[in-house]
Amino acid sequence: MRLLQIAGPGGQRRVGIVQDSWVLLLDDIASVYQLAQEALSAGATLAAMAEHHASVDALQYDAIYTGRSPWRILPAMDHPHDPAHCLISGTGLTHMASAQNRQAMHAAGDAPTDSMRMYQWGVDGGRPAPGAIGVPPEWFYKGCGATLRAHGEALEIPPHAEDGGEEPEIAGIYLVDASGTPRRIGMAVGNEFSDHRFEKKNYLYLAASKLMPCAIGPELITDPDFGSLAGEVAIERGGQVLWSKPIASGDASMSHSLGNLEHHHFKHAGHRLPGDVHVHFFGADAFSFGEGLRLEDGDVMQVRFTGFGRPLRNPLRIDRSPQKLFAAVPL
Repeated sequence: MRLLQIAGPGGQRRVGIVQDSWVLLLDDIASVYQLAQEALSAGATLAAMAEHHASVDALQYDAIYTGRSPWRILPAMDHPHDPAHCLISGTGLTHMASAQNRQAMHAAGDAPTDSMRMYQWGVDGGRPAPGAIGVPPEWFYKGCGATLRAHGEALEIPPHAEDGGEEPEIAGIYLVDASGTPRRIGMAVGNEFSDHRFEKKNYLYLAASKLMPCAIGPELITDPDFGSLAGEVAIERGGQVLWSKPIASGDASMSHSLGNLEHHHFKHAGHRLPGDVHVHFFGADAFSFGEGLRLEDGDVMQVRFTGFGRPLRNPLRIDRSPQKLFAAVPL
């Protein structure tokens, strides 16, 4: 099932089931978060609870998707009450191309970098036998829910950043239940977006390079096949495709199993707080920075994966205002 979160006139929120060119609205449901909590209370699946609330009211998806409707698309998942209770994170070096790009950024001669070594650790030990624990992956923090953007919203390069570029990925969407058990409620197309130029200076800048906005959606897929995913990433400039490349993700394309990635994220007690939402990016297979392209203001980044609904499109915006000094003021 494919779910869509939208906001309309007066700030009202609705959730709908995507059915081809229509969005079938749900009665009395304002967010996927609310729908998931009701499903947990009823002991039902998210899809079953959505079908239970399905109404006869429908909206044209094309008009919403292209911005010709008073309704606008929201991120595929958020915490509607408190963005601070939505943790955005990711796992790097899960795809060979990602490791090769990092190697090219930081290599000194022919010696393998720490990035390539970590990728190889995943190849060797990232797929443990059932019931066993595999090697930890690289992990990074991107911020709270305030950093999430929706389909059609701009991803901005702030004044302090040196660059910004797309990272086409799949994101896992989770809600921690009342017992502290993480519940995967679906997946969505994602653009993780990072400051690659800053990271290239020194790999120890990786953590700071990730503190950029990101986008997920437009649709939440409640029951995805994560086995082998084919897709495409593209950059448009002036209405024309400037660069594009096929991409792959899913279990067959990654050095770590999904279960191993989830274990190493949720093994931390602070990641199992009841009621919290987690959006976790699973890694990129290709991105334009790795091929020497530098994005410009107004460029449009598009990410799509077969079986994950319509493409995620976000324009790039560069904030060219002077940097400001942010000083802590004594209380």
